[in-house]
Amino acid sequence: MIEEKLFQEFRPVSTNEWKEKIINDLKGADYDRKLVWHTRNGFDLQPFYRDEDLGKLSYLNSFPGDFPYTRGNKEKSNNWKTNQLVEVEDITAANKKAIKILTKGVDSLSFTFKSDYKPTESDIDSLLGNIKIDEVEVNFRSDFPGEMITILENLARKHNRELNKLRGSVYCDPLSEYSLGQKQDFDAGSKFFVVANNFRKAKNLCNLHCLTVDGSIFHNSGASTATEMAFTLSMAVEYLNRLTDSDLDIDMISRHIRFNLAAGPSYFVEIAKLRAMRFLWAKIMNEYGINSSSSARMYIHSVSSSIDKTIYDPYVNMLRTTTETMSAALGGANSITVLPFDLTMGKSSETGQRIARNQQLLLKGESHFDKVNDPAAGSYYIETISGELINAAWGLFLQTEEKGGYLKAFDSGFVGKKIKDEAAELMKDIAFKKKVVLGTNQYPNINETFTDFIIPDIDPANGKFIKPFRYAAEFESLRSKTDFYSKTSQRPRVWMFTYGNIAMLKARSQFAGNFFGCAGFEIIDNTAFGTIEDGIKAAKAEKPDIVVICSSDEEYKDIAIPVFEALKDDFIVVLAGNPKDLADKLKPKGFKNFIHLKSNILEELKRYQNELGVRS
Repeated sequence: MIEEKLFQEFRPVSTNEWKEKIINDLKGADYDRKLVWHTRNGFDLQPFYRDEDLGKLSYLNSFPGDFPYTRGNKEKSNNWKTNQLVEVEDITAANKKAIKILTKGVDSLSFTFKSDYKPTESDIDSLLGNIKIDEVEVNFRSDFPGEMITILENLARKHNRELNKLRGSVYCDPLSEYSLGQKQDFDAGSKFFVVANNFRKAKNLCNLHCLTVDGSIFHNSGASTATEMAFTLSMAVEYLNRLTDSDLDIDMISRHIRFNLAAGPSYFVEIAKLRAMRFLWAKIMNEYGINSSSSARMYIHSVSSSIDKTIYDPYVNMLRTTTETMSAALGGANSITVLPFDLTMGKSSETGQRIARNQQLLLKGESHFDKVNDPAAGSYYIETISGELINAAWGLFLQTEEKGGYLKAFDSGFVGKKIKDEAAELMKDIAFKKKVVLGTNQYPNINETFTDFIIPDIDPANGKFIKPFRYAAEFESLRSKTDFYSKTSQRPRVWMFTYGNIAMLKARSQFAGNFFGCAGFEIIDNTAFGTIEDGIKAAKAEKPDIVVICSSDEEYKDIAIPVFEALKDDFIVVLAGNPKDLADKLKPKGFKNFIHLKSNILEELKRYQNELGVRS
């Protein structure tokens, strides 16, 4: 019997043939500009990949649960811990909330305490009342991690819980606190002594993490993915060096470390990030001479990115956290925290917390993301990104190590400068709308206002320290200024002077509406006027603050100057578009306002606000 292969009657098509076909279909458009993604990570991503692109990748011959754990730590499932934060202001109330959410599908709790609170055994016993700490993962964040470790062991013994079944973490990460400038006088000797002492205290709690390497601080301060990975690993190696110098066993150290990584908005890159991080961590741990390959496993706790969340149009945050959670799950995170969509308001609502929790439960219960290990395996695109991230992050990691390790590199300003430069480039891309932030610099909800609180401008980090921020904050500050101004004055009104070619006037009036809507201005659109005289008459009758001429480049040659001359004394006149030859003729006549795809939308809107006298 002759076995036939599917599609064998079709001849193979080479990569060059595919590319030639694509170039032909582009009809003269530049292939690189149109289809190649120039990432922030120092490498370009092509529009398509093939099996031949995987030949250079060294890590493909492994299975889930096998060293170097690129494909995840588990062999037979992709389940993760569903975590929810519980702020502890009152012990009894926090206990009730924890018990309640455990009945809603959560199996990991994170208790956070006020910075001045010193835990007592009695308080923690009450906080954990009716919670089986050998069945539920418990995590604690306080300024007294050593005391918390001792209390947990005492409570486990008191309630006859098996110590090896106590899972969770006690947050301790002095390097990230120092990097953020929270504790600016860093005494390395005493800090690392405390960290090492915490490991000794946790020796009987083999599944309790007593050191967190918090890489989310780099992501949320504007670092690229490769930079985030490199500095996270460098920070971890700083700890490894200090702890092994304290005569702690490397295999024991590995059991007590967890990594906090932010899940960002770049869907496929975030999946690849977790895979690449596990590979690099396994490579590092192998160099430290581990006795068991399982000691190279990386425990990753994923938290929703905060840098991309918005106050205006906050429901879009649900879309953001959904894709971020999907990335974290598909990438093989061990536990996930989804931030509520309304957390940007200062304090999340019960609804926000419920939706955040249910996003994970839906991905498990309905999409079955917890059933399949490493579904990204074999994807030419994701495998390629994983490989590129491994190379890019490793290169920067080695560069940081050459400077003496993380602490010396940070104190020299190398770490801070790298992140600030990348953050500045990111903000520039947002200002020019190269990067779209839905509802902020594109498609704003113009019917939405916020006047209950002032949105602060981005507060830049000082000196060598880094500072997390939200990249929508500058636009939100701009828009909130309009909202506050409109409480006592008429909201600035933008009126569309539409004329001529229907397709072009519609496209440009929509563009202009989006443009000025980002500043919270009122948008008044119009159907096409039959003559420019009709449009001029209507504009004078309406008395807007800004008139935007919307038509085609061809028609601008005839109408731009007459309309400008007729309206310039009463209104700010703007041209939607950038017809270069015409613009050079209009500018000498005083026509200076043009909005187009290459505009710095943030700076332009600030200028229009100033011209209109908009003050908060």
